[in-house]
Amino acid sequence: MTADRHLDRLRPAAARLARFTGRTLRGEWHAIVVDPVRQLARRGLSGLLLAFVAAFGVIFFHDIAQHPTGAMWVTRLGGVKADLPLWLSLLRTPVSLYVPALDLPVWAGITQLFLAFALAELTLGRSRTLAIAYATTLAGTLVARLMIAIGPGWSGLGLPAACGQVLDTGPSAAVVGLFTYLSVIRRAPVVFTLTGGSMVWESIAVPNLAGREHLIAVGSAVVLGLLHGRRAQLRALGRSLLPTRTPGPSPTAPTAPTAPTAPTAPQASPVLSVTASATVPAPASPHPTSGRTPMTSLER
Repeated sequence: MTADRHLDRLRPAAARLARFTGRTLRGEWHAIVVDPVRQLARRGLSGLLLAFVAAFGVIFFHDIAQHPTGAMWVTRLGGVKADLPLWLSLLRTPVSLYVPALDLPVWAGITQLFLAFALAELTLGRSRTLAIAYATTLAGTLVARLMIAIGPGWSGLGLPAACGQVLDTGPSAAVVGLFTYLSVIRRAPVVFTLTGGSMVWESIAVPNLAGREHLIAVGSAVVLGLLHGRRAQLRALGRSLLPTRTPGPSPTAPTAPTAPTAPTAPQASPVLSVTASATVPAPASPHPTSGRTPMTSLER
């Protein structure tokens, strides 16, 4: 009886868990797969431009790196190390998105790279996809330099100076960043677990520079994903943090000199005109016998 009661209590909880899991997987399938496929059907192959460029770029640099001279030029163009000057690392970082890591299978990496850029471009657009990929890669590179500058210790946060001569992760940091960003803004816990969780497990199992950079890329993508769609709130917060100025007396601007006006004739006052018209006698009307001239006293 006790076991039956426990089963009766667990059945509603199991049913609720199954319904929640089904709704989550169905919503994640529509957000990650169905919506991008609809965008692809509407836009055509032009919606996969970044994915094709990234895949062909990795194939191109991989083929060139098979020869000694080509490997030297690939390193000069896209090889980023922590012991390089900062300006040179920043200059090589965009090209490093297409330089594959030498110790990883290139074809598996190309498949992940193509899928990440394709889903991101169809969901976010080209400009935001490039921004997220570059930002996560750059965050991993800069924080890795900081860890090497700190040195070993600091509760495992720092890295030895020998890590400064190791090449960075290449396009893998961008792939992890794009998948993590999509999983955050689309609320896809399965994709987040497969990407972010695998990077955590990699950093624990193989504690190296690549694992640290992947974790930094995941963290920066999570922060960017949480800030997605909150531009107005961030602007309001920035305005509230700025010091407010008390409005003081504004200086009076000098007035522009006015052009001289022509003198106007004085106008007679209406009172004076009325008075003048009243005082001036009107001309005498002619006498009816005005045809004859009046006689003087001598003529009389």
